[in-house]
Amino acid sequence: MNRTLQWLLLIVISAALSAGLLWLAIPAALLLGPIVAGILVTTNGGAIDVPNRPFVLAQGLIGCMVAKMLPLSIAGEVLSRWPVFVGGALSVIVASALLGLLLSRMKVLPGSTAVWGLNPGGATTMVVMAEAYGADAQLVAFMQYLRVVVVAAAASIVARFWGLNVGHAAAAAPAVVWFPAVAWVPLAQTVALAVLGALLGNLLRLQAGALLLPLVAGIVLSRFGLITIELPRWLLTISYALIGWRIGLRFTRPLLIYAAKAFPRVIACTLVLVLFCAGLGALLVGVDPLTAYLATSPGGADSVAIIAAASKVDASFVMAMQMARLAAVLLLGPALARFVADSVDPSKDSIAP
Repeated sequence: MNRTLQWLLLIVISAALSAGLLWLAIPAALLLGPIVAGILVTTNGGAIDVPNRPFVLAQGLIGCMVAKMLPLSIAGEVLSRWPVFVGGALSVIVASALLGLLLSRMKVLPGSTAVWGLNPGGATTMVVMAEAYGADAQLVAFMQYLRVVVVAAAASIVARFWGLNVGHAAAAAPAVVWFPAVAWVPLAQTVALAVLGALLGNLLRLQAGALLLPLVAGIVLSRFGLITIELPRWLLTISYALIGWRIGLRFTRPLLIYAAKAFPRVIACTLVLVLFCAGLGALLVGVDPLTAYLATSPGGADSVAIIAAASKVDASFVMAMQMARLAAVLLLGPALARFVADSVDPSKDSIAP
Protein backbone atom coordinates (compact mmCIF):
# COMPACT_ATOMS: atom_id res chain seq x y z
CA MET A 1 0.00 0.00 0.00
CA ASN A 2 1.48 3.37 -0.96
CA ARG A 3 1.95 6.18 1.53
CA THR A 4 -0.99 8.23 0.27
CA LEU A 5 -3.40 5.35 0.87
CA GLN A 6 -1.88 4.76 4.30
CA TRP A 7 -2.50 8.39 5.27
CA LEU A 8 -6.06 8.24 3.97
CA LEU A 9 -6.65 5.05 5.93
CA LEU A 10 -5.15 6.63 9.04
CA ILE A 11 -7.37 9.70 8.72
CA VAL A 12 -10.54 7.65 8.12
CA ILE A 13 -9.88 5.30 11.07
CA SER A 14 -9.00 8.26 13.31
CA ALA A 15 -12.21 10.07 12.38
CA ALA A 16 -14.35 6.97 12.96
CA LEU A 17 -12.77 6.16 16.33
CA SER A 18 -12.86 9.78 17.50
CA ALA A 19 -16.51 10.08 16.50
CA GLY A 20 -17.35 6.96 18.49
CA LEU A 21 -15.48 8.19 21.55
CA LEU A 22 -17.11 11.62 21.26
CA TRP A 23 -20.51 9.91 21.11
CA LEU A 24 -19.60 8.13 24.36
CA ALA A 25 -18.57 11.53 25.81
CA ILE A 26 -15.05 10.31 26.59
CA PRO A 27 -12.69 13.22 27.37
CA ALA A 28 -9.68 13.48 25.02
CA ALA A 29 -11.55 11.49 22.37
CA LEU A 30 -9.81 13.57 19.71
CA LEU A 31 -6.45 12.41 21.07
CA LEU A 32 -7.27 8.79 21.83
CA GLY A 33 -8.82 8.12 18.40
CA PRO A 34 -5.66 9.04 16.47
CA ILE A 35 -3.47 7.12 18.94
CA VAL A 36 -5.41 3.89 18.41
CA ALA A 37 -5.62 4.50 14.65
CA GLY A 38 -1.86 4.97 14.49
CA ILE A 39 -1.28 1.71 16.35
CA LEU A 40 -3.63 -0.17 14.00
CA VAL A 41 -2.00 1.22 10.86
CA THR A 42 1.61 0.77 11.86
CA THR A 43 1.17 -2.72 13.31
CA ASN A 44 -0.48 -3.86 10.09
CA GLY A 45 2.33 -2.95 7.76
CA GLY A 46 2.07 0.84 7.71
CA ALA A 47 5.29 2.78 7.13
CA ILE A 48 4.35 6.42 7.73
CA ASP A 49 5.21 8.89 10.47
CA VAL A 50 4.37 12.45 11.42
CA PRO A 51 7.16 14.78 10.23
CA ASN A 52 8.95 16.62 13.00
CA ARG A 53 7.93 20.15 11.96
CA PRO A 54 4.14 19.62 12.07
CA PHE A 55 4.55 17.71 15.34
CA VAL A 56 6.57 20.54 16.89
CA LEU A 57 3.98 23.08 15.70
CA ALA A 58 1.23 20.95 17.27
CA GLN A 59 3.14 20.98 20.56
CA GLY A 60 3.39 24.76 20.31
CA LEU A 61 -0.36 25.07 19.78
CA ILE A 62 -1.01 22.82 22.78
CA GLY A 63 1.33 25.08 24.76
CA CYS A 64 -0.81 28.05 23.70
CA MET A 65 -3.92 26.15 24.77
CA VAL A 66 -2.41 25.50 28.20
CA ALA A 67 -1.40 29.17 28.44
CA LYS A 68 -5.02 30.14 27.84
CA MET A 69 -6.04 27.78 30.64
CA LEU A 70 -3.47 29.03 33.18
CA PRO A 71 -3.72 32.32 35.05
CA LEU A 72 -0.67 34.54 35.50
CA SER A 73 -1.05 33.92 39.22
CA ILE A 74 0.17 30.33 38.76
CA ALA A 75 3.62 31.22 40.09
CA GLY A 76 2.06 32.60 43.23
CA GLU A 77 -0.05 29.47 43.60
CA VAL A 78 3.03 27.25 43.33
CA LEU A 79 4.95 29.36 45.83
CA SER A 80 2.08 29.54 48.30
CA ARG A 81 1.63 25.74 48.18
CA TRP A 82 5.18 24.72 47.41
CA PRO A 83 5.22 21.71 49.80
CA VAL A 84 2.33 20.18 47.83
CA PHE A 85 4.00 20.71 44.45
CA VAL A 86 7.49 19.68 45.55
CA GLY A 87 6.22 16.66 47.49
CA GLY A 88 3.94 15.55 44.66
CA ALA A 89 6.62 15.88 41.99
CA LEU A 90 9.36 14.16 43.97
CA SER A 91 7.08 11.34 45.15
CA VAL A 92 6.20 10.33 41.58
CA ILE A 93 9.83 10.58 40.45
CA VAL A 94 11.03 8.41 43.33
CA ALA A 95 8.25 5.87 42.72
CA SER A 96 9.13 5.58 39.03
CA ALA A 97 12.84 5.24 39.88
CA LEU A 98 12.10 2.43 42.35
CA LEU A 99 9.96 0.59 39.82
CA GLY A 100 12.70 1.05 37.24
CA LEU A 101 15.22 -0.36 39.70
CA LEU A 102 12.92 -3.35 40.25
CA LEU A 103 12.71 -4.05 36.50
CA SER A 104 16.49 -3.79 36.25
CA ARG A 105 17.08 -6.10 39.23
CA MET A 106 14.69 -8.64 37.69
CA LYS A 107 16.76 -8.51 34.46
CA VAL A 108 13.66 -7.43 32.53
CA LEU A 109 15.36 -4.28 31.21
CA PRO A 110 18.95 -3.05 31.38
CA GLY A 111 20.47 -0.22 33.38
CA SER A 112 18.92 3.21 33.07
CA THR A 113 16.52 2.10 30.30
CA ALA A 114 13.86 1.10 32.83
CA VAL A 115 14.15 4.41 34.69
CA TRP A 116 13.90 6.53 31.54
CA GLY A 117 11.01 4.38 30.35
CA LEU A 118 9.02 5.02 33.53
CA ASN A 119 10.03 8.65 34.09
CA PRO A 120 6.83 10.75 34.15
CA GLY A 121 7.98 13.47 31.78
CA GLY A 122 6.91 14.19 28.23
CA ALA A 123 7.21 10.92 26.29
CA THR A 124 9.13 12.33 23.33
CA THR A 125 11.37 14.34 25.66
CA MET A 126 12.24 11.26 27.70
CA VAL A 127 13.09 9.24 24.58
CA VAL A 128 15.42 11.97 23.32
CA MET A 129 17.09 12.37 26.70
CA ALA A 130 17.40 8.60 27.18
CA GLU A 131 19.19 8.21 23.86
CA ALA A 132 21.49 11.13 24.71
CA TYR A 133 22.41 9.48 28.01
CA GLY A 134 23.09 6.03 26.56
CA ALA A 135 19.89 4.13 27.33
CA ASP A 136 18.14 1.84 24.84
CA ALA A 137 15.94 4.41 23.06
CA GLN A 138 13.81 1.74 21.35
CA LEU A 139 12.70 0.18 24.62
CA VAL A 140 12.32 3.57 26.27
CA ALA A 141 9.99 4.62 23.43
CA PHE A 142 7.93 1.47 23.89
CA MET A 143 7.56 2.06 27.64
CA GLN A 144 6.87 5.78 27.34
CA TYR A 145 4.21 5.53 24.64
CA LEU A 146 2.63 2.52 26.31
CA ARG A 147 2.33 4.56 29.50
CA VAL A 148 0.90 7.54 27.62
CA VAL A 149 -1.80 5.31 26.11
CA VAL A 150 -2.61 3.68 29.47
CA VAL A 151 -2.66 7.01 31.32
CA ALA A 152 -4.68 8.80 28.64
CA ALA A 153 -7.24 5.99 28.52
CA ALA A 154 -7.45 5.69 32.32
CA ALA A 155 -7.66 9.45 32.86
CA SER A 156 -10.31 9.80 30.18
CA ILE A 157 -12.43 7.01 31.66
CA VAL A 158 -12.03 8.36 35.20
CA ALA A 159 -12.89 11.87 34.01
CA ARG A 160 -15.98 10.52 32.26
CA PHE A 161 -17.37 8.33 35.06
CA TRP A 162 -16.18 10.43 37.99
CA GLY A 163 -17.79 13.38 36.29
CA LEU A 164 -21.00 11.38 36.10
CA ASN A 165 -20.79 10.57 39.80
CA VAL A 166 -20.38 14.19 40.84
CA GLY A 167 -23.19 15.32 38.61
CA HIS A 168 -21.31 17.00 35.79
CA ALA A 169 -23.12 14.94 33.21
CA ALA A 170 -26.51 15.91 34.51
CA ALA A 171 -26.49 19.01 32.40
CA ALA A 172 -26.89 18.60 28.68
CA ALA A 173 -23.60 18.85 26.85
CA PRO A 174 -23.42 21.95 24.67
CA ALA A 175 -23.34 21.41 20.93
CA VAL A 176 -19.83 21.40 19.50
CA VAL A 177 -19.17 24.23 17.07
CA TRP A 178 -16.45 22.92 14.79
CA PHE A 179 -16.12 25.99 12.58
CA PRO A 180 -16.97 29.05 14.69
CA ALA A 181 -16.44 32.60 13.58
CA VAL A 182 -12.72 33.27 13.83
CA ALA A 183 -10.97 36.45 14.98
CA TRP A 184 -8.21 36.31 12.38
CA VAL A 185 -5.75 38.74 14.00
CA PRO A 186 -5.70 36.86 17.34
CA LEU A 187 -5.49 33.57 15.41
CA ALA A 188 -2.48 34.87 13.48
CA GLN A 189 -0.90 35.98 16.79
CA THR A 190 -1.49 32.55 18.31
CA VAL A 191 -0.04 30.64 15.35
CA ALA A 192 2.96 33.00 15.28
CA LEU A 193 3.53 32.40 18.99
CA ALA A 194 3.35 28.62 18.51
CA VAL A 195 5.70 28.68 15.51
CA LEU A 196 8.26 31.10 16.96
CA GLY A 197 8.20 29.48 20.40
CA ALA A 198 8.62 26.00 18.94
CA LEU A 199 11.44 27.12 16.62
CA LEU A 200 13.23 28.92 19.45
CA GLY A 201 12.83 25.89 21.73
CA ASN A 202 14.44 23.66 19.10
CA LEU A 203 17.15 26.23 18.32
CA LEU A 204 18.11 26.49 21.98
CA ARG A 205 17.86 22.68 22.30
CA LEU A 206 15.53 23.02 25.27
CA GLN A 207 13.91 19.75 26.30
CA ALA A 208 10.14 20.16 25.79
CA GLY A 209 10.88 23.72 24.62
CA ALA A 210 8.34 23.46 21.80
CA LEU A 211 5.63 23.09 24.45
CA LEU A 212 7.06 25.15 27.31
CA LEU A 213 8.20 28.33 25.51
CA PRO A 214 4.80 29.07 23.86
CA LEU A 215 3.16 28.17 27.17
CA VAL A 216 5.21 30.58 29.29
CA ALA A 217 5.24 33.34 26.67
CA GLY A 218 1.51 32.90 26.08
CA ILE A 219 0.73 33.32 29.79
CA VAL A 220 2.76 36.52 30.08
CA LEU A 221 1.76 38.11 26.76
CA SER A 222 -1.95 37.34 27.01
CA ARG A 223 -2.32 38.33 30.64
CA PHE A 224 -0.73 41.72 29.93
CA GLY A 225 -3.02 42.24 26.95
CA LEU A 226 -0.28 42.05 24.32
CA ILE A 227 -1.92 39.18 22.45
CA THR A 228 -5.21 37.29 22.51
CA ILE A 229 -4.98 33.53 22.18
CA GLU A 230 -7.48 32.24 19.61
CA LEU A 231 -7.73 28.48 19.10
CA PRO A 232 -10.76 27.36 17.07
CA ARG A 233 -11.94 23.80 17.53
CA TRP A 234 -10.78 22.67 14.10
CA LEU A 235 -7.21 23.83 14.74
CA LEU A 236 -7.05 22.06 18.09
CA THR A 237 -8.46 18.92 16.45
CA ILE A 238 -5.60 18.96 13.93
CA SER A 239 -3.09 19.43 16.75
CA TYR A 240 -4.57 16.54 18.74
CA ALA A 241 -4.45 14.32 15.65
CA LEU A 242 -0.79 15.10 14.95
CA ILE A 243 0.21 14.34 18.54
CA GLY A 244 -1.94 11.20 18.66
CA TRP A 245 -0.54 9.91 15.36
CA ARG A 246 3.02 10.59 16.50
CA ILE A 247 2.39 8.43 19.55
CA GLY A 248 0.43 5.66 17.86
CA LEU A 249 2.67 5.33 14.82
CA ARG A 250 5.65 4.63 17.09
CA PHE A 251 4.10 1.29 18.05
CA THR A 252 5.67 -0.59 15.13
CA ARG A 253 5.33 -4.35 14.85
CA PRO A 254 9.12 -4.94 15.25
CA LEU A 255 9.07 -2.77 18.37
CA LEU A 256 6.17 -4.72 19.86
CA ILE A 257 7.82 -8.05 19.03
CA TYR A 258 11.11 -6.79 20.45
CA ALA A 259 9.44 -5.84 23.73
CA ALA A 260 6.93 -8.71 23.93
CA LYS A 261 8.91 -10.69 26.48
CA ALA A 262 9.08 -7.74 28.85
CA PHE A 263 5.49 -6.62 28.23
CA PRO A 264 3.69 -8.30 31.19
CA ARG A 265 6.07 -6.88 33.78
CA VAL A 266 6.33 -3.49 32.06
CA ILE A 267 2.54 -3.10 31.95
CA ALA A 268 2.34 -4.25 35.59
CA CYS A 269 4.83 -1.57 36.66
CA THR A 270 2.98 1.01 34.56
CA LEU A 271 -0.30 0.16 36.27
CA VAL A 272 1.38 0.27 39.68
CA LEU A 273 2.70 3.76 38.87
CA VAL A 274 -0.76 4.92 37.74
CA LEU A 275 -2.34 3.52 40.93
CA PHE A 276 0.38 5.09 43.08
CA CYS A 277 -0.28 8.47 41.49
CA ALA A 278 -4.02 8.02 42.02
CA GLY A 279 -3.34 7.27 45.70
CA LEU A 280 -1.11 10.32 45.91
CA GLY A 281 -3.89 12.42 44.44
CA ALA A 282 -6.27 11.13 47.09
CA LEU A 283 -3.97 12.60 49.76
CA LEU A 284 -4.21 16.14 48.40
CA VAL A 285 -6.26 18.29 50.76
CA GLY A 286 -8.54 21.05 49.51
CA VAL A 287 -8.60 19.78 45.92
CA ASP A 288 -11.54 18.02 44.27
CA PRO A 289 -10.82 14.34 43.50
CA LEU A 290 -10.83 14.59 39.70
CA THR A 291 -8.50 17.61 39.72
CA ALA A 292 -6.16 15.76 42.11
CA TYR A 293 -6.19 12.63 39.93
CA LEU A 294 -5.29 14.53 36.75
CA ALA A 295 -2.70 16.67 38.54
CA THR A 296 -0.78 13.61 39.76
CA SER A 297 -1.43 11.46 36.68
CA PRO A 298 1.92 10.31 35.18
CA GLY A 299 1.07 11.15 31.58
CA GLY A 300 2.69 13.65 29.25
CA ALA A 301 1.82 17.28 29.92
CA ASP A 302 0.24 17.68 26.48
CA SER A 303 -2.15 14.73 26.80
CA VAL A 304 -3.11 15.68 30.36
CA ALA A 305 -3.73 19.25 29.19
CA ILE A 306 -6.10 17.98 26.52
CA ILE A 307 -8.01 15.85 29.06
CA ALA A 308 -8.14 18.69 31.61
CA ALA A 309 -9.49 21.08 28.98
CA ALA A 310 -12.36 18.67 28.30
CA SER A 311 -13.19 18.04 31.97
CA LYS A 312 -14.73 19.93 34.88
CA VAL A 313 -11.49 20.44 36.81
CA ASP A 314 -9.20 23.17 38.13
CA ALA A 315 -7.04 23.23 35.01
CA SER A 316 -4.58 25.75 36.44
CA PHE A 317 -3.79 23.45 39.41
CA VAL A 318 -3.52 20.41 37.13
CA MET A 319 -1.05 22.06 34.78
CA ALA A 320 0.92 23.70 37.59
CA MET A 321 1.53 20.26 39.12
CA GLN A 322 2.38 18.74 35.73
CA MET A 323 4.84 21.54 34.92
CA ALA A 324 6.47 21.32 38.35
CA ARG A 325 7.00 17.59 37.90
CA LEU A 326 8.33 17.96 34.37
CA ALA A 327 10.85 20.56 35.58
CA ALA A 328 11.94 18.20 38.37
CA VAL A 329 12.34 15.30 35.92
CA LEU A 330 14.47 17.40 33.58
CA LEU A 331 16.71 18.41 36.48
CA LEU A 332 16.95 15.10 38.33
CA GLY A 333 16.31 12.48 35.62
CA PRO A 334 19.86 12.04 34.25
CA ALA A 335 21.51 11.71 37.66
CA LEU A 336 18.81 9.38 38.98
CA ALA A 337 18.92 7.14 35.90
CA ARG A 338 22.70 6.90 36.04
CA PHE A 339 22.60 6.07 39.77
CA VAL A 340 20.16 3.22 39.16
CA ALA A 341 22.15 1.97 36.15
CA ASP A 342 25.40 1.93 38.10
CA SER A 343 23.79 0.18 41.06
CA VAL A 344 22.56 -2.63 38.80
CA ASP A 345 25.19 -3.09 36.09
CA PRO A 346 27.68 -0.32 35.33
CA SER A 347 29.10 -2.21 32.35
CA LYS A 348 25.98 -2.59 30.18
CA ASP A 349 23.04 -0.35 29.42
CA SER A 350 21.38 -1.77 26.32
CA ILE A 351 19.88 -4.92 24.92
CA ALA A 352 20.93 -6.22 21.54
CA PRO A 353 18.01 -6.51 19.13
